[in-house]
Amino acid sequence: MFPKSFQKLIDHFSSLPSIGPKLAERLVLYIWKYDKEKLDDFSRSLKDLKEKIKFCRQCFNISEQDLCLICSDKKRDQSVICVVEEPLDVIAFEKTKKFNGLYHVLGGTITAQNGQDLKISELKNRLKNNGIKEVILATNPTTEGEATALYLARSIKPFNIKTTRLARGLPTGGDIEYADEATLSGAIEGRKIL
Repeated sequence: MFPKSFQKLIDHFSSLPSIGPKLAERLVLYIWKYDKEKLDDFSRSLKDLKEKIKFCRQCFNISEQDLCLICSDKKRDQSVICVVEEPLDVIAFEKTKKFNGLYHVLGGTITAQNGQDLKISELKNRLKNNGIKEVILATNPTTEGEATALYLARSIKPFNIKTTRLARGLPTGGDIEYADEATLSGAIEGRKIL
């Protein structure tokens, strides 16, 4: 039905989360109507995504430098680390403007099926002799997120660091990246000691 190059782009877009074939078709048609300069800029941005973006060497958030903007900001509270699953969770918390500490991105959750290389040992290394006073476990309120939080709480216990979990208010089974700012603000302000 469509030319090959058009269909290939539709296939790429429809492989993205939350984008079905109809939306993919509309997106490709919209992009096809771009003027050449705008399309070239879009293309460069996609290429730069792979060439310039990397993980922060300290917290594993996305960054263009060795240290992300948050880790390199000396005005932030260096004694509190908020542990999240993915970089999108960092973005969600930053939008609330209620948290001024540092982050640690695990890169997922502990599940029976995955052999993922989560950044748990790197978190433990950050907790050694770094003046950390509190770790906030901000994994999603899913079965996997809860299991990960429980595992982390047990792993952090020997460090004698205050460990808290986000307060309820986030919908069970939901993702932090989709929570509104008011819900996230209340969750971080009402966190509890584990």
